[in-house]
Formats: sequence, structure tokens, C-alpha cells
Amino acid sequence: MSALARRNGEVSFWQAVLPAPPPRAPLAGDRDADVCIVGAGYTGLWTAYHLKRARPDLDVVVLERERVGFGASGRNGGWLTPAFAAPRERLARTHGRAAVVALERALRDSVADVLAVCAEEAIDADMRAGGVLRVARGPAQAARLRAAVAAERAWGTGTHDLDELAADALAARVRVAGATAATWSPQGVRIQPAKLVRGLAAAAERRGVRICERTTVRELRPAAGAATAAAVTDHGTLRAPIVLSCLEGFTPSLRGQRRVLLPLNSAIVVTEPLPDATWAEIGWEGAELLGDAAHAYVYAQRTADGRIALGGRGVPYRCGSRTDRDGRTQARTIAGLRRTLDRLFPAAASAAIDHAWCGVLGVARDWQPAVRLDRANGLGFAGGYVGNGVGAANLAGRTLRDLALGEDTELTRLPWVGHAARRWEPEPLRWLGAHAVYGLYRAADRREARGLPRTSALARAADLLAGR
Repeated sequence: MSALARRNGEVSFWQAVLPAPPPRAPLAGDRDADVCIVGAGYTGLWTAYHLKRARPDLDVVVLERERVGFGASGRNGGWLTPAFAAPRERLARTHGRAAVVALERALRDSVADVLAVCAEEAIDADMRAGGVLRVARGPAQAARLRAAVAAERAWGTGTHDLDELAADALAARVRVAGATAATWSPQGVRIQPAKLVRGLAAAAERRGVRICERTTVRELRPAAGAATAAAVTDHGTLRAPIVLSCLEGFTPSLRGQRRVLLPLNSAIVVTEPLPDATWAEIGWEGAELLGDAAHAYVYAQRTADGRIALGGRGVPYRCGSRTDRDGRTQARTIAGLRRTLDRLFPAAASAAIDHAWCGVLGVARDWQPAVRLDRANGLGFAGGYVGNGVGAANLAGRTLRDLALGEDTELTRLPWVGHAARRWEPEPLRWLGAHAVYGLYRAADRREARGLPRTSALARAADLLAGR
């Protein structure tokens, strides 16, 4: 493994480069609270932070099986954007165009809220607002980018700016081998994920939030009769009128929740710091977030200390909705990401891979994120971001705040509030379907790479099979 990556797992590179924080105490037996939040990632911590900001008198407790940022919040690619997984056309059919416009504006406000809180709370998360570049390598990918720009202009709300770039305009920003076209949106901020989640946890604690680490929540019990809702853990039961599940891809770890979200795997590699001569060849001085237009797409950033972090799909799904323990990923996945890195940036081909890791993102059966709270039983949920959770988690947290406080606000009327998709199929259908979908996407990418001028029919078949 050392030939592929100097370090593998240990949660992530983002966590490994920071000093190890002192562990927080677990839950100390049975107790009561005003609000119980399960999961110390972005969603849970934004919810806790904004609850205490709105109502300092509330007793808010966050329960975490491992430690702050152990899941996707400490492992993601560092893309803070207003992206939303569900197609706007589908949401417009069910909720109307005005509701979709409100959602998109709220997502942009969430990016602004993250930046404002970081400034107020002195959280330095290596933030750089360089926007988002998506590059096309081949005619089919270029056609999809042109269609995306046309669709954006036809939508015409101004909530997302999207410009088409020719090859020379792209090269003026960053030189990607084989890229023939690109799009650029100003709505994107590079972050260091672990710095953000740790800083947010500290800010929440300063406001009086209690975070209990090393506390495994096994089951969420709804309120019944005179009893309140509760989170049953290996260290006791935490009872509260409001219990919120904010576990994203780890939702299946709860009893009875195995088929609510599919934990889809993603893997990332990060290079050693690149020398100035290599950066002179690559460019990328604007620190834009960078992705491609493939079906099995990749995503990348230029880190604050001069590395390339690049991610994509490895083994898409583990049977039984299982998740990894420490982020360790497979040798073939690391090798595949290495090949992709070398294809996109030949100037970095001699750079060593310093670290590799993986994590899971939560996917609902209809690929639509959701926020909900049943006030009758006291149980709430947020998740299913499909990889767009850095920004959406902030909106989810502020929305859960309003729902928990019983307030009717613009946020509680957004079209993802109250949504619930049907459950995923039982095994082995879940495993067979996930692997079939990504097998089709990879096959479609291979066909398009050989010069197919349009989107492969295999990709359309994968979309249908996935229910996207």
C-alpha cells in the first residue's frame, strides 16, 4: 500500500494534519434534555449552534458514536456550494416554480451564513471563494455542459450564475489535459472540512451545547403517551421532547433505519505539496473548485498548502448498508484515482500520494434531500444530500431549528421540508442495483471517451435504474 499512498484511512487527511483534540466524555447515564441531536457532523452541529443562538436557555445535547467530524463532515472534498441534488424541474412539478426559487435562494443564503458564522466565531477553515469549474473532456461531456448553461438561462431566476468557457478561457484559469470546454459559477468556496467541523463544534460548546462523544445511539424511540421521545445509547437513555437524527450516510446504523438512506462510498487522494514549477504549469491560482462532466465524475480542489485533493467513486456500496470504520480504502480505488490525477494533470504525475481515505454520503431512494419533524412523536430527520452536504447541512440545521421551536418561517415552508422517499429495496437487490448503476455509468464514460458525440444510452439506463 505504501507504493500507492503514504497513509491510508485514519479518517482523512483533513483530520490527520490537525492536532488530535482531547476526547469529550460520553453520555453519563440516563438524563433529560430539551433537544437531543444524534450526530456531531455539520447537520447536527449547525442545528445545535443555531438553536442555542436563538434560545440560549435550551438544554441541547449532541450524541456522537466516535468523535466530532468522524463522518462525511470530516472527510468530504471541501466544496461549499449552494448545490441541491434533486432536479429543479421535478420540484417545480410538485411544489411550483416559486418554491424552487425560494429553495435556491435559501441555499445561497446558507453559504453566506457559513462564512458569516466563521467570521464571527473566528473559525479559520482555509476558505477561498474561487467559484466552481466543471470541465469537459470529449464531445459528449461538452454537450452536457452546453445544455446545463442553456437550462440555467431558460430557468432565468439569477439564483445561480453559470458561464460557458472555451478551452483557452479555461486554460487561463487552470490547465486540464484534454479539456475542450468548461463552465464556471461564482457560487463556490473551498474549505478545509475538518477545520470547519471542529471550529463549529467549539463555537456550539461556547454557547452551551453539550457534545457527548464515544456514545453509540442504537435506537430512536418516538414519544408515546406521557413518555417523551428518546435516544437509546450504550451509556444510557437521553429523553427529550425533540430528538433529531442527523447521521447522513450513517443513518442505517440505527435500529429500523437500514433502508432509509443508501450509504454511497466516495474516495479521495491528496498529493504531497507540489513545487512552484509544477503549479506554474497547472495554473489554478484562483483556487476554483474543479469537477468534470463524466457520469462517474471526479471532484478536486487546490488545497491551502499547495496540494491537489481529488475524489471520485471507488467501490460504490457495501452490502447490507455497511460503512467503514476509519476511512481506509481499497488499493484499486487509490490506483484508479492516481490514474485520473495523472490524466488531468500530467505535470503532477511525479508527485507522491500522501494520503488516501474514503467515506459515505447518504442517498434517498428518489435522490432528494429532506428535512422533517413529526411533532406528534418528537422525531426529526435531515439528510440525503448526495454529496452536496457542506452547504445544504447549514440550511438543514437552520430549518430544524425553526421546526424544533415550532415556528412557521420561510425555511419551514421550503419544498424539501416534510419530504419522505420510499425505502430502498432489501438485500441483495440494494447491492445489485447500486453496483449495476455505477457499472453502467463507467461503461458510458468509456464509450464517450472513445468519441461518442452524445450522452451514452447506458447512462440514461443507469438514471432510470437509480430512480434519479
